[in-house]
Amino acid sequence: MVERQLPKLDTRVRFPSAAPDLKVHMASIPPCVLTFAATDPSGGAGLQADILTLASIGCHPLSVVTGITVQDSVGVESIMPLDADWINDQARTILEDMQVTAFKLGLLGSVENVAVIAEIMADYPDVPLLIDPVLASGRGDELASEEMRAAMCELLFPQATLITPNSIEARRLAYYDDEDEVKNTSLHQCAERLLEMGSEYVLITGTHERTNDVINSLYGRSGLIRDYHWERLAGSYHGSGCTLTSAIAACMAHGLSVEEAVQEAQEYTWQTLKNGFRPGMGQFIPDRFFWARDEDEQDDKGNGKSPSIQH
Repeated sequence: MVERQLPKLDTRVRFPSAAPDLKVHMASIPPCVLTFAATDPSGGAGLQADILTLASIGCHPLSVVTGITVQDSVGVESIMPLDADWINDQARTILEDMQVTAFKLGLLGSVENVAVIAEIMADYPDVPLLIDPVLASGRGDELASEEMRAAMCELLFPQATLITPNSIEARRLAYYDDEDEVKNTSLHQCAERLLEMGSEYVLITGTHERTNDVINSLYGRSGLIRDYHWERLAGSYHGSGCTLTSAIAACMAHGLSVEEAVQEAQEYTWQTLKNGFRPGMGQFIPDRFFWARDEDEQDDKGNGKSPSIQH
């Protein structure tokens, strides 16, 4: 894997002298990406992870809060979903004001929220829709009911450009109506079933599989497109799934195709995990602005191994 280093920003802010005839230079507008997600006070996952990732890749992040969580780097203690009317009002207001180039969905909070978001997405069929179908935290805290899983499959997946479940989520989503099949099916079969639900592409991440390398697999309507192999990393990361899907959305907002965006986003996520840090007592947190750090800082934080990509 070739390491890619983004140019460092010039953080020195220069303020012009006050002048009444000052002409303000208007920079070109970065692509706007709208994310629907719940908050994470730790800054590791959820809405905060999406915003950090989108900004790091040169997009302007727009956000709709779907819920408020009590969580840290260890796990999620509780979630309070926002009312669906609040979801609708947040989204409709910003969509009437700004042009969105991609949508990203994360933790949605309730069946009612899934339904109202599906209605909103239906009004923007030409805008790429990327879905990270969050069902549980890294610790295993349940974040989506059976009814929510069914609603996502029936209302949102038919509108999706790409969904990015990990292998556990892929099985639970593909066979949400038949729990007996969850443990007795291949990921290839899961991908086929998820594609039948309507998504154009499915990227299944393989952190939880018992393989030497972590294998992420991209599927399209014609079947398997490509397997991506990553050296397995000891430990776990808080918000890596959010980072990956947001990075894909950002890359697509910049004009890349799905396949190009998936490749570039994985390379970006690889770097965020390689340079991850552990500010608390739980999981490591990806460093979405790794490229803005000094090399000495990166050497101190990095562990020298390729990361696995997981939720």
